[in-house]
Amino acid sequence: MTELSLPEELLLLALDPVTGRRHCSRRYLRYGLAGAALAELELQGRITEARGRVTVINPLPPQDPLSAQILASLPAPRQSRFSDGVRARPWVRSTGRSVEELCLHQLVGRGALRVETRRFLGLFPYRRYPAAADDWSAPVRGRYATSMAAGFPDRRSRLLAAFSTAIGLARVLHPGRTWRESGALRILVREEWAPYAVHRAVQQDKQSGSGDGGGGDGGGDGGGGGD
Repeated sequence: MTELSLPEELLLLALDPVTGRRHCSRRYLRYGLAGAALAELELQGRITEARGRVTVINPLPPQDPLSAQILASLPAPRQSRFSDGVRARPWVRSTGRSVEELCLHQLVGRGALRVETRRFLGLFPYRRYPAAADDWSAPVRGRYATSMAAGFPDRRSRLLAAFSTAIGLARVLHPGRTWRESGALRILVREEWAPYAVHRAVQQDKQSGSGDGGGGDGGGDGGGGGD
């Protein structure tokens, strides 16, 4: 298994390796993947964030094809600092679906996931993405559990925990967590701008009633399906 980006790790944590079902809301997962893609670019020194606005500081494409495509979708640096960048929360909301499609395409192409086409009520086709023969999700879950036991000692692991919390995946990854542990996870979300942008996008959906219930996906879910 080669190195994975943050959004790829988050997606593998969110998908049941046997059934391919999502363990959290499809829409919230998409927000999380978009935020994780931004966080990955920041870790690589490609972007920076200030007051909720994301700016490209190194437009040279990364070696990772997924990160390269995400970086190419962001506005190039401009001369005026007042017109640079995009606002994080709207970007997360508007690009989540395309980031999910890119992640699924990458993981299928790399042999981590396989595609199963099914039919809802025997009529409407949809796709599921269970683990392939070479299951990459098991080591990802193992690393997450090790990091959790160590208190998330590095920034990358804290980001992954924060995104998981922001999209409602923590209830699966942290079963039986205590009130104190839940509070610590919420603090992680607020400490990092990208997970916090995802959290605010999720809360906006919940307040407007436009989310998909915050639970797992239903029978009609698919990688390219609409909201």
